[in-house]
Amino acid sequence: MKIDRIVAILFILPSLILVGIFIYGFIGWTGWVSMVNWRDVFPDFTFVGLRNYSRLFQHFRFIISMKNTLIFTILFLIASIGIGLLLAILLDRKVRFEGFFRTVYLFPMAVSFVVTGVVWRWILNPGTGGESVGLNWLLEKVGLGFLKSGWYTDPNIGIKAVVIAAVWQMSGYVMALYLSGIRSIPTELYEAAQLDGANVFQLYRYIVLPLLRPVTLSAVIILGHISLKIFDLVFAMTGSGIGFSCDVPALFMYDTTFRGNYFSQGAAIAMILLLCVAALIVPYLVYSIRSEVRR
Repeated sequence: MKIDRIVAILFILPSLILVGIFIYGFIGWTGWVSMVNWRDVFPDFTFVGLRNYSRLFQHFRFIISMKNTLIFTILFLIASIGIGLLLAILLDRKVRFEGFFRTVYLFPMAVSFVVTGVVWRWILNPGTGGESVGLNWLLEKVGLGFLKSGWYTDPNIGIKAVVIAAVWQMSGYVMALYLSGIRSIPTELYEAAQLDGANVFQLYRYIVLPLLRPVTLSAVIILGHISLKIFDLVFAMTGSGIGFSCDVPALFMYDTTFRGNYFSQGAAIAMILLLCVAALIVPYLVYSIRSEVRR
């Protein structure tokens, strides 16, 4: 028994060492860099404590990027979960060509955020003449020209245009989560409710939706952490936008670290993003562990 345990430890030891170095080791290094005065290509390890963090929360671009992230996260979660749930309910009604529709809805997941950003930048292209081949052109052709807008170049829209592309890519994934959750519900529950006189709305209101709460929680966690650290979609689609209307902390961190060579401030942004993601993930992990223990 002891030999088996030693062999098992030896098998996982390389992975533990690599994880310890390349994940937790670099998290610790980033935390240290965020508290020194490294402001140029050449390292400066003069300890300054939390000064970089205090400067960040006084920086107008960081404040704008955090507000944009909050708006993006709220809209992204509501739209993705709502559309995904609706699609799952429709597919669960035994529609014809269900496999085809499932493939169509899930196809965007096979596309990277960079490709999605480029394609939606073309679709929302606000140009005129030969460049006007996007949504504005389509609205004009169908007689809805009054809806035309600068989309992501309009500071009043800004990050909301990015939400459209993100929802298009992720709502199919949420649909798959909900569809598997709906079809795992025992048919006996439906039959018992129908014998009691429940209609379709009541079935979903009192049986399906309450039983889908774990799926909803998982979707919120997955989508939430994606929205908090979103970078590639925004970078490919809009950049920081006019007046930083599309700016997010990850993009600000990229500009600060690799374009401005202000490594300490970039590390501080990274640590704040890590704390935001941890605030979302850790309670979920604690909840999951406690649920497993109760079982």
